Amino acid sequence: MKKILMVIDMQNDFIDGALGTGEAVNIVPAVVKAVNEFDGDVIFTQDTHYEDYMNTLEGEKLPVKHCIKGTEGWEICDALKKTKAYKEGRIIEKVTFGSEKLAELMKEEKPDKVYMTGLCTDICVISNAMLIRAFSPETDITVYEDCCAGVTPESHRNALEAMKACQVTVEKNN
Repeated sequence: MKKILMVIDMQNDFIDGALGTGEAVNIVPAVVKAVNEFDGDVIFTQDTHYEDYMNTLEGEKLPVKHCIKGTEGWEICDALKKTKAYKEGRIIEKVTFGSEKLAELMKEEKPDKVYMTGLCTDICVISNAMLIRAFSPETDITVYEDCCAGVTPESHRNALEAMKACQVTVEKNN
């Protein structure tokens, strides 16, 4: 059985930086534990913007510079960088919420199970879950709710419910 764990946008700017939240800080140990205990391939994503971010549609709608390539805020958090999976895993940079490249990779690799962790539940986690569902409708997707955080606790819960409605399993890892 081929299994893949996705670690979505566990970057400094989303944890304790420009767009950080207490909920994001609180899930870091759970995500590290999930990564360290996972028996399968691990893929990390990085939200990636450039200096012209404020001139993009996203920058107009969310005028907070974040995840600018090459900055400390763009980096995956140190706790995850120390894991064996990070050193051996794959990293996919994405310039928008969902990654078509990640979804195409899942279509090619045809994993039996995809597990998802990361930030933000209500933006990038749900976007990538839906793209994987669209590109690989027979892939079983599970989101670890205790290894994700949303912009707010309420939007986190709403995103989990929306994913359940789209046949994504939502469960705790720890």
